[in-house]
Amino acid sequence: MAALSDYMENKLIDQVFRNQVFSFPSTLYVGLFTAAPSDTGGGTEVSGGSYARVSVACSLANWAGTQAAASTSASSGASGTTSNNVSVTFPAPTANWGVITYVGIFDAATSGNLLIWGALTINKTVNNADSAPTFQASALSFQLDN
Repeated sequence: MAALSDYMENKLIDQVFRNQVFSFPSTLYVGLFTAAPSDTGGGTEVSGGSYARVSVACSLANWAGTQAAASTSASSGASGTTSNNVSVTFPAPTANWGVITYVGIFDAATSGNLLIWGALTINKTVNNADSAPTFQASALSFQLDN
């Protein structure tokens, strides 16, 4: 399950109902949180210890269509769900990152706007010298309005 941020909801409302053009990002940035964000943003994003958001280009190849995991054609399903078709690998930690509990999708590598966020199914403790945290293909799943 995922939640759209207020920022994203406002952009979609303005685009769909009010004919206000929104330039959708061509690249999304996956970030990790140790405390929950909310629709207004916030939360505690990991920082330091070589942490950086991971870029994933917006494309049919990188994100699944709503009809099936790993689909690379335009969405035609009714699930309202997408997932990553490619592995998302963060840098190897050089300090303790803490217990990762949430993931967020941003429109920039730093700062920027939180677009979508959701809780991890299983929390993950990331410590100094651990392997680089990775979401294998289909592991990041975002469902909207179902």
